[in-house]
Amino acid sequence: MRLSFDEILNHPRLPEARHAYLDSFVGLYQGDPFLVRLLLQAGRFLVFHSVAVLEAAQDLSRRETWFTVAALKQQLSVYGYASGRQVDHLVARLREVGFLEQHAAPGDGRVRLLASTHKLRAHHAEWLATHYVPLATLFPDHDYSPVLSRDHAFHALHCRECLPFNAVSARLMMTLPDTMLFFMHAAGPLIQNAVLKAAMDAADPNAAVPYMEAADRFGVSRTHVRNLMKDAEKAGLVRITGQGGRSILILPRFWAGYDRGLAVGMYLHDAVNVVAMNRWAKSHKDSGTTPLPDLTVTASHSS
Repeated sequence: MRLSFDEILNHPRLPEARHAYLDSFVGLYQGDPFLVRLLLQAGRFLVFHSVAVLEAAQDLSRRETWFTVAALKQQLSVYGYASGRQVDHLVARLREVGFLEQHAAPGDGRVRLLASTHKLRAHHAEWLATHYVPLATLFPDHDYSPVLSRDHAFHALHCRECLPFNAVSARLMMTLPDTMLFFMHAAGPLIQNAVLKAAMDAADPNAAVPYMEAADRFGVSRTHVRNLMKDAEKAGLVRITGQGGRSILILPRFWAGYDRGLAVGMYLHDAVNVVAMNRWAKSHKDSGTTPLPDLTVTASHSS
């Protein structure tokens, strides 16, 4: 591991990295109600990410790696998400909106393989780049350019290298009860990031932050958002305040728990990047080419 967890968590610029991540994450979904609705539930986030990883790790010459619904269910069970019926529903929804396709396996028409579409891969590349923004903020001397440039080839390589890290990722998530409180609620991560960004933008850690607008913003009921904030208050993360209880104060435990979750994510992402960059450099050395960012994708993103 290039970075230690404590090195990330105790970095003096961690609040700056947090702000950069919140800006990037909220901006990713800002003004795109289709994506918000599609990825509203925690299970959909997991399905979405697991699709990218399992497909990239697939080797059609090795049947045990085939990307099937059964393989997806097995992968999700690592995260404690083992409802087969719900996975079937989510897969059907992703197929319906053009994020997933299904076709017969080569040489065995009885087996149906899943395949992502360009729409899913393009959004996953954006999502992945967002999670490298805080690392690039803290460690500008490390090379994260291929993932930040949304390079197609590097994205596939990175997703393939993620698979061995999934089990430890699931275990580490279980050590973050405050993060999981939001993650297991519909639109929880979106609401969590939105209220924290509002608090940071206020430039006053003691400022009351209105939270009800998150209901309209992310297409969930105000009752749902209110109940989520009541759960967060019981956990010691916020204090509901203001007329009619429509605002919250972000308590120190919320910041500390969020930073810990952010540091866990950076710790794992940097580890995957080290492996992927080594493979990336080796593949170009073997082919006698120089690895360069995908300028077409970069230009498209910046436009």
